[in-house]
Amino acid sequence: MFTKKEIEEIRREYPYLNLRVNDHNLIYFDNAATTQKPQRVIDDILKFYREENGNPHRGAHYLAVKATTAYEGARESVRKFINAKSSNEIVFVRNATEALNLLAYSYGMNKINEGDEILISIMEHHSNLVPWQLVSKKRGAKLKYLYLDEEQNIPFEEVKNKVNENTKIFSLSLASNVVGTMPEIKKIIDYVRKNSKAIIILDGAQYVPHNKIDVRDLDCDFMAFSGHKMYSATGIGVLYGKEKLLNDLDVFLSGGDMIEYVYEDKTTFLPSPQRFEAGTQNVEGAVNLASAIRYIDELGIDNIREYEGYLTDYCYEKIKKFDFLDVYTTSNKNRAPVITFNFKEIHPHDASSILDSYGIAIRSGHHCAQPLHRFLGCNFSCRASFAVYNTTEEIDYFINHLTDVRRLLGFGS
Repeated sequence: MFTKKEIEEIRREYPYLNLRVNDHNLIYFDNAATTQKPQRVIDDILKFYREENGNPHRGAHYLAVKATTAYEGARESVRKFINAKSSNEIVFVRNATEALNLLAYSYGMNKINEGDEILISIMEHHSNLVPWQLVSKKRGAKLKYLYLDEEQNIPFEEVKNKVNENTKIFSLSLASNVVGTMPEIKKIIDYVRKNSKAIIILDGAQYVPHNKIDVRDLDCDFMAFSGHKMYSATGIGVLYGKEKLLNDLDVFLSGGDMIEYVYEDKTTFLPSPQRFEAGTQNVEGAVNLASAIRYIDELGIDNIREYEGYLTDYCYEKIKKFDFLDVYTTSNKNRAPVITFNFKEIHPHDASSILDSYGIAIRSGHHCAQPLHRFLGCNFSCRASFAVYNTTEEIDYFINHLTDVRRLLGFGS
């Protein structure tokens, strides 16, 4: 795990730590929503626009070639990071949401039929739930859910009871953005493979920034994740897919750069990944995603996982001691770095606003997971989520001010 000195060095790279909020140093605990950016990623964005800005795949001049090299180099960086077989299996999109919608429309709306079943979990982000609702309603399929036990884990019996020969899509989050649950995904995938012919889709948005991922070892068919949750800028995401399956999908958007030949009465399309990258792409985003990957590789993904796990355990043990809080985060230590809770007498938005007055940034709301919140017996919650630049001292400051929230609203001394 990182030493205290190493964490201090890491923190020096983050400009946001120089900010003052309401006369306090900013403590940023909203990393599950989006991460802050190290200076090197910010610098690489500027470098691209100064030295490499051109339209890739469209010209033979110097800057067009530089942009193409940078863009395709970023694709190869992503391939290595998730251990995909080929860079043709890496499609750049805006975010995980777009990747999952691409699959819903290009696969679900064309391959799913009446009587088929789509299986997801109750803990899914809306991005991996609403598209499948739309597909099931449009195509006459049945949408089914895996539910959680009292410790917020998915019992394997749920998988065994819900997967069958009618399961045609199995789409599951690798890590919940609310309760932190990380399913036994390898075991689950093996069972789905043996007991159905389902296409297996993984939402890696909350998992990939914190854990080593190997898509070939997992044997998933598709996986989606976003750059902005892993120290990259917003507006860039990735759809991984097995090459044959990607080339069997209908095109999602059409236009420039994804065509092979266009005639007056017909068009033929390029293979993956170009067939899904119509128009001028977010080249800057791809390049700074590659920069963020280099940053993560330099720190070591295992080191990141261990340190963030330490922070999560540290906060969990402290926050569980407050009898005026309901804590929803799974007790399973194999979890994402999120602590989700509610004050028993106080609305999450009020709690978040008061904490913000002390310079503490947490998330309040339903976190794009309304069905999960109803399952938990609440409509909203507070969430603190951690990244590699956070510290136990920040957690102590946060914990100490939880009592101030109650005091200021007249619920404690």
